[in-house]
Amino acid sequence: MRRITDRQRRALLGARHLLFRRGDTVEEVADAVLALHATDAATVFLSIFARLREPSVEAVEKALYGEVTLHRMLAMRRTLFAVPGDLAPVVWSSTGRAIAARERAGFVKFLAEAGYSESWLAGVEKSTISALAARGEAVLSDLGSDVPELREQVTVAAGKPYEATQSIGTRLIRVLAAEGLIRRSRPRGGWTSSQFRWAPSVPFDDVPDAKAALVRRWLDRYGPATVADIKWWTGWTVTDVRKALADTETVSLDDGSTAHVLPDLDVPDVGPWAALLPALDPTPMGWQERSWYLPADRSELFDRSGNIGPTVWWDGRVVGVWAQRPDRSLAWEPLAELPRAAVKAIAVEIDRLTAALGDVRVTPRFRTPLERKLSS
Repeated sequence: MRRITDRQRRALLGARHLLFRRGDTVEEVADAVLALHATDAATVFLSIFARLREPSVEAVEKALYGEVTLHRMLAMRRTLFAVPGDLAPVVWSSTGRAIAARERAGFVKFLAEAGYSESWLAGVEKSTISALAARGEAVLSDLGSDVPELREQVTVAAGKPYEATQSIGTRLIRVLAAEGLIRRSRPRGGWTSSQFRWAPSVPFDDVPDAKAALVRRWLDRYGPATVADIKWWTGWTVTDVRKALADTETVSLDDGSTAHVLPDLDVPDVGPWAALLPALDPTPMGWQERSWYLPADRSELFDRSGNIGPTVWWDGRVVGVWAQRPDRSLAWEPLAELPRAAVKAIAVEIDRLTAALGDVRVTPRFRTPLERKLSS
């Protein structure tokens, strides 16, 4: 069995994810990492900045809201991603459609327990879509003016310490977006805002053998990977993963585990590189087993839910943490002693990101211990 070493995996990571040599377009960057984490609005921009030869807010906004070559969609692990246009139907067919069905089933149950019927819901949906079509795009509060039912509140967990109220509109918009009937458009405020306007959309066409297609595309960007890695990233069952892995090559890794790659994998010649990656970046969040690029002590790199914070990279490894201070300057802290070449290259990346951010202040949505410490 062919063996792929950790060093080779790090070389593949740097070359494939455009961290050794950067890309020229937003679409090229998105394709390189397959899908950009979009739960935190700023992550999409910062992940692209790290890999784009000339970082540009305008270029990312054009891809998201102008030409719409990137689609925000609820997908793997019920996480929000920004997905390249040609891949979006594959993600929808393999993953998004099933998630949308679960979202709707949960919403219908939520409404039934509050005394609302499915026929009532159908009428509210029809009115909401019509109102959005008439406006072209709108935030939820504007749609609530047109469809008052969207503003109705429902109590959840009544009588319990975590009792809360949720608006019907908030839940309905999530379901319609998951089903591809509406999409997130340009937000109110700057590019770090998550207060999105909504616009009409059309669901994607079904793609045959979509799970196999997604896994092959993923392995081309992230392989070698174990069955556990792919199961974690996709959120599928082990059975689904194994079926999708037909016609792939089996290799061994340095830790003794068995992994999968596409046939005829070629390992590139990659020199040292430095990068500043944001919280929830797709590269550090790409595998379940991460010992080949993370330090032994990683306790303060993640929050309690397993979300990674902003990281500093050198030659395919996480070697530090960075954060933005209240005065908008960037600070970073190494996790171990580094060679002079690494410190010099990281300083260049600090200056590069500082220039790209300008006067914008970015605070990660999911904060980690080291990021909090550095940003104070």
